[in-house]
This record gives sequence, structure tokens and C-alpha cells, in this order.
Amino acid sequence: MRLRVLALALLSLVPVRAADTPEVPPFARELPKIASGEPILAFNGRDLTGFYVYTRDHGYTDPKAVFAVRDGQVHVSGEEFGALTTCGNFRDYHLIVEWRWGQKTWPPREKNTRDSGILLHCVGADGAAGSGWMESIECQIIEGGCGDLLMVGGKNKPRLSCETRTGPDGQPYYQKGGAVLTRDSGRYNWWGRDPAWKDTLGYRGKNDVEVPTGQWNRMEVVCDGDTITNILNGLVVNVGTKSSHVEGKLQFQSEGAEIVFRKIEIRPLRK
Repeated sequence: MRLRVLALALLSLVPVRAADTPEVPPFARELPKIASGEPILAFNGRDLTGFYVYTRDHGYTDPKAVFAVRDGQVHVSGEEFGALTTCGNFRDYHLIVEWRWGQKTWPPREKNTRDSGILLHCVGADGAAGSGWMESIECQIIEGGCGDLLMVGGKNKPRLSCETRTGPDGQPYYQKGGAVLTRDSGRYNWWGRDPAWKDTLGYRGKNDVEVPTGQWNRMEVVCDGDTITNILNGLVVNVGTKSSHVEGKLQFQSEGAEIVFRKIEIRPLRK
């Protein structure tokens, strides 16, 4: 099976704007040196084989086609809260996702930041965490906060540690070499999140690595044992360690904003 060295693959993907921004810390360019194999699950461009749908309002049915395949892409309307979920469980993997925001937003978040997320190591019952989601660790996708790490509680409270600095708003921000914090709720902000962030549609912070609305982002997540590394457009934006959850399903959220995925690949790590 052909192996891919992640660090080498990612170096060519660092966007010019982000790489040339002086606020980018050196550790953001320290890509993990791992190898991964061919995909064990990938969106096939035709249908949702390998995935299933669950929404808060309609369970395992999707009468409003919140999740649909069009033009070789997964379109998530955001109209109902819920998730596109993998049928199988995964651990020790390299996730590659290419996504962009659409224009449509829905109540109760039609005037708030576009919001979605990728839930990792999902366990328990569908919907147990509320709004159609499972107990998990979330890799956040939200305007201004892409790459934040959140603990999504269900029957149990997931735990995660992170090296952090305390921002002027009193919140923890990822900082390699910083104080180690362990939590079972709340959020670890990615290193460049603007402390003045506001939950308003179209928000952009001065150091955002996410590209403008409508353009394609490449998000990579390396789940290696109990460590979760979030990489956005070629830069490491967050790292969590000592995760209480190391295996489970993955969920791609519908949370009030239109979002489109053109690539979803789960590749096994090779030691």
C-alpha cells in the first residue's frame, strides 16, 4: 500500500497570505511527521455511501434534503441541525477535508457567524449530545474560529488537554510550550482567534487562516493515539493531547449555515 508523508504533502499547501503574515508563530509551521495509507473511507462524488444522516427534527430521515450530493459535492443546507455520520468507527487516522461556505443561513442563526464542525471520536447514541450530535471531540468550523477544539458531552464528558496561554478575554488559546490545561467542557481557541471575536455573520479576525467566504479551505486532522492535531490551509492551528476518546465515528455538522464539501478522506496512519 502506498504511503504518504503528511509533512511533505502539506508544506506546499501553505497559503501565501498566511505564510507572509508576521503574526503566524513558528510552531504553526511544525507539521506532524507521519505517514498515511490509501483512504479507508472517502466521499465517492456520487452518493453518501459510507455515511448516514441524522437530524434533530427528523431522526434518520431527511425530508428537506439537508444533506445532498450535487455536482460531485456534498451540499449541507444548514436548514436543520444534525450531522452526516460515518457508518464505521475509526482511530489513528489522517482526515482530509476540503470545504467552503455557501451563502444561505437559517434561523436561529441567520444573522450569526456561519457555523459547522467536524466531530471526532463520536460515541454513544445519535443525538445524545443535543441537536442531532454525539458525544465527541469537536474540530470547530466557524467564521473566525476554525480549528478550535471543543468537548461535546453526551452520557459522559470527554476530556482533553492543551498547551495554552490565557488571552486578554480570559480564555485559553493554543500556544505550544504554554501551560497545560485539562478540561471536560468548553473550548480551546486556536492560536490566532481574535479575542474581539463577535458572533456576527461574515466575521473575520485579523489573523484568520480561513480563506474568505466562497473559497475552498483544506482542513486536515491527524488523530494519533490520544493526540489531535488540527491543520488549516497548511498551518497547525491547534493541538489537543491526552484525549479521553481515541476511537469512534465522525460527524459533519449542519448548524444553520450552508457548507459544501468536495473532498472527505480518512486515511490510516502507518507507524
